[in-house]
Amino acid sequence: MSNQLVLKDYLVFALYFVIVATYGYWIYKKKKKGAVSESKSFFLAEGSLTWWAIGASIIASNISAEQFIGMSGDGFFVGIAVSVYEWVGAAALIIVAVFLMPVYIKNKIYTMPQFLKTRYNETVALIMSVFWLFLYVFVNLTSILYLGALAINGLLGGAYFHEVMVALAIFSVIITLGGMKVIGYTDVIQVGVLIIGGLATTWMALTVVSEKFGMGKDVLAGFNILMQEAPDHFHMMLKKPAAGAPQDYVNKYLILPGFGMYMAGQWISNLNYWGCNQYITQRALGADLQTARTGILFAGLLKILMPVIVMLPGIVAYVLYQHGHLPQLEGGHKDGAYAAILTLLPAGLKGLAVAALTAAIVASLAGKSNSISTIFTLDVYKKYINTQADEKRLVWIGRFTIVVAIIIGVIFTWNDLLDIGGAGGYTFVQKYSSFISPGVFATFILGMFWKRTSGTAAIAGIITGFAASLFFNQVAVSVFGPETILYSAFHNAKGEYEIPFFISLGWSFLTTVLVMVAISLAGPKISAKAFALDYEMFKLKPSSVILIVTILLLLSVIYVKFW
Repeated sequence: MSNQLVLKDYLVFALYFVIVATYGYWIYKKKKKGAVSESKSFFLAEGSLTWWAIGASIIASNISAEQFIGMSGDGFFVGIAVSVYEWVGAAALIIVAVFLMPVYIKNKIYTMPQFLKTRYNETVALIMSVFWLFLYVFVNLTSILYLGALAINGLLGGAYFHEVMVALAIFSVIITLGGMKVIGYTDVIQVGVLIIGGLATTWMALTVVSEKFGMGKDVLAGFNILMQEAPDHFHMMLKKPAAGAPQDYVNKYLILPGFGMYMAGQWISNLNYWGCNQYITQRALGADLQTARTGILFAGLLKILMPVIVMLPGIVAYVLYQHGHLPQLEGGHKDGAYAAILTLLPAGLKGLAVAALTAAIVASLAGKSNSISTIFTLDVYKKYINTQADEKRLVWIGRFTIVVAIIIGVIFTWNDLLDIGGAGGYTFVQKYSSFISPGVFATFILGMFWKRTSGTAAIAGIITGFAASLFFNQVAVSVFGPETILYSAFHNAKGEYEIPFFISLGWSFLTTVLVMVAISLAGPKISAKAFALDYEMFKLKPSSVILIVTILLLLSVIYVKFW
């Protein structure tokens, strides 16, 4: 494949880079003048982020290569049903804003391990610190680097995978070393570029469809053609495969098991990600409650828009491929769908699309690296390695951790040692994250709202959640068989029985909760470390109610249309 970019594209991309770098440097210099606590400024931005900066930063950090590449790939493969990740995420953000964030802010929680130490004990906090560090480095950083380099490399002719990976790593390190305030405010530009570039890409892709089918440059006509040519790609619910169903359909159901995943799995995955995740909550933890709540709800509103940017191009690629217009996808992997669409864009717009993709990748790498740095520095180094470390020392350890984490990510991504490409980007992230989701979410939610939950129950819950996930994903079929009252297993592409992982996630969570409840019932009626909840903090201001109603109405319209 030849280089798809021309001088005009490089100029557009260079302009994006200069704007982000200049603005980031200005924020960094401004931040240094007014910093009260050097470490708090570096890790938490001293609570200086506005609601719009919080919301934009959450989206910029969340939408990355696994969405642009992985979700477009699953859009190509499955269709609109993959948008469940985004749209249930929008609803989950309402729950986080209304119920979880007040608990964090009232109790002055700045890191997730700190929550576990405050509510339970240091053992629980240390166990989860190690879990999170491994997950963020070996699943999140690696997948973002791999998928991002894969997409941009495709536009450069396919011969620069490693060079692109290193460039993305260096760019993200430069931003991250400035601290959370620099990340938060540069994310406003990043999310602007992401949305404008992403929407422009989708708009042009739909006009290409319209032109290829003889309808002129008509975006609505292009969308209607998609619905006519790929009607199976426009259903939110996949039905359970019947006996003799094609393997292709079974593979889709294993990823998105219809109504069953809405019963528990999707909610657990989303609530854990949005509400119990340092990477996301860190943006809001330094702010006052109303600012944090508004920022999170604003992110929920933006979240509804994301499938138009990151999923719809995959369906466009599918329809064009089916009609012979994207020969480069012949025999290729679904994760090549987004890069294939970018090749159809005119000069200049390709540069904007690459800038949008780069913005998403760099923002996510920066946010993830900062979270790794925060957890390691404040919850491991400060507590167990150098308890006397001063402010400057903590900041330098934080910066050193950022560089080390990125280097490890590059090493493991260099030759795809973790087989991210084989699993499919989005599925890789979701599946491996789900191994700790049940234990983490059960520990957090019971710790917040059930005063009887004990530290012993929390340790048991984390271990049980992981063990139950392994059992349902790897062992259950060989013990109970492929068809039980709990689940239905199906042959995967390798010919092996597999339980849809969202179904496994639901049963793993229920098992974890039952174990934690049983252990807690054997202890005191009220844990000595239980949080005292002030029910006034759950009351909503009119502005929050308006945002919540808007999100729910939009979601209702979408589900009624595409059920």
